[in-house]
Amino acid sequence: MNEYTYEFLPHRGISKETFNFYGVKTKIDAEGKPVALGFKNPNGSYLIRRLDRKDFYSEGDMAKAGLFGRDKFAAGEHDSVIIAEGGLDALSMHQVLRMPACSVQSGSTALRDCIVDREWINSFSKVYLAFDGDAAGREATAAVAKLFDYSKLYLVKFSNPNRKDANEYLRNGEVDELRTLFRNSKRYLPETIISGFDEFRRILTEETKQGMPYPFRKLNEMTFGIRTGEVVLITAQEGIGKTELMHTIEHTLLKETDYGIGAIFLEELPKRHLQSLAGIELKSRVHLPDSLYTNDQVAAALEKLIRSSERLHVFNQFGVSDPVLLLDNFRFLSTARGCRVILLDHVHMAVVGSSVEDERRALDYFSAGIEMQVKELDYAAIVVSHVNDAGQTRGSRYIGKSVDVRIDLNRDLLHPDPVERNTTYMTISKNKFAGRTGAAGRIVFDPLTGLYKEILDAQETFGAEVHDGSPRLAAPSGAQHAVGAHLQ
Repeated sequence: MNEYTYEFLPHRGISKETFNFYGVKTKIDAEGKPVALGFKNPNGSYLIRRLDRKDFYSEGDMAKAGLFGRDKFAAGEHDSVIIAEGGLDALSMHQVLRMPACSVQSGSTALRDCIVDREWINSFSKVYLAFDGDAAGREATAAVAKLFDYSKLYLVKFSNPNRKDANEYLRNGEVDELRTLFRNSKRYLPETIISGFDEFRRILTEETKQGMPYPFRKLNEMTFGIRTGEVVLITAQEGIGKTELMHTIEHTLLKETDYGIGAIFLEELPKRHLQSLAGIELKSRVHLPDSLYTNDQVAAALEKLIRSSERLHVFNQFGVSDPVLLLDNFRFLSTARGCRVILLDHVHMAVVGSSVEDERRALDYFSAGIEMQVKELDYAAIVVSHVNDAGQTRGSRYIGKSVDVRIDLNRDLLHPDPVERNTTYMTISKNKFAGRTGAAGRIVFDPLTGLYKEILDAQETFGAEVHDGSPRLAAPSGAQHAVGAHLQ
């Protein structure tokens, strides 16, 4: 029977002290021969590297292992952090640069591992990605980069074709070269320039994006639905019913698509939000004390609507006062949670308490950031903004200028007729994709059921017949644009 001992031993240019700091021990057999290195992860799992051949095996739950070495450094304790592709590379970078350095378990798990520890990584002002210089490393870099704002990302390029990672520089005594590579790191930028007929032809033959449905037919006819890569702005004065409309849109997206949905409702607690969705499904205002539905029935209706446990992601924080943090939550929901549509109600809660000038700057910052981010990450954002008496977006006029689609809501809250008092008139004032603007229909809110019903006159449609208000997309007469087959 073999007996093993475990020691901190220097290996491949890495010192005994560095192995000791990271807790990486060498397994030694009864004959005194080193046989393996054990890299212990923060969750107690191990990635074990055999020394007689380049081979790895693991012990424990690797799916939740996160980054090796993360537990050796407190969040944000340094200005910068380095993320390498392998444990030996992390040790090498730390030994040479004396900076926080950690590693993913492998190139193929890089995105998964960084998602586990995203909050810790994001606590650093600068994030250096030092993955291998091969194709797998480049793919891992591109995938991980989407998790973070590009302004904090730097790329360590291993330019020597004979040195694919940090440890190869260290074991060959090229410490100064490795330091120079780090100092020469440039901000990470995705590929931004395309050229050539072949590339143009490939882009032109890409399948046209199919719109996801609004709850109302005329909006779908005028916009061709909700597309990823676009920002939709819904504006109205206070008390018009923007939140109920957002609930209705969210319910339709959950009902009519299989996409992941993110919900950031800054003036609404999660319980009330979930009750609203279930109430639309049950055609009843289940949050009211006199509701006839039990909690179990409400939960069952919600599960029937959502269908998958990891599909709807509700922001669990009442209010937020930082547009930078808000944009980071959008990025997290899109990249780490796979949300294709994210709803925000409402944007002004992100600047509550700010001075007039600070509010304008914060709203401008968010508006520019969200418009770029939806195109970078290919998701759709639906954002609510208040307007003043003149119909201008409150705090910043840039909000309305930067979006792709703007839908304005109007309602006479003082009208003596209860039906008219609950009727909302929709107008599209901006529509980059289809160019169709103007009156976009009327919807009537039923305060007993909490449901909206669309009221359309035949002449208001683009060649479509009057219908029952079902949320299907219909192409106008002679339209050349495709619409989603699953929505027709």
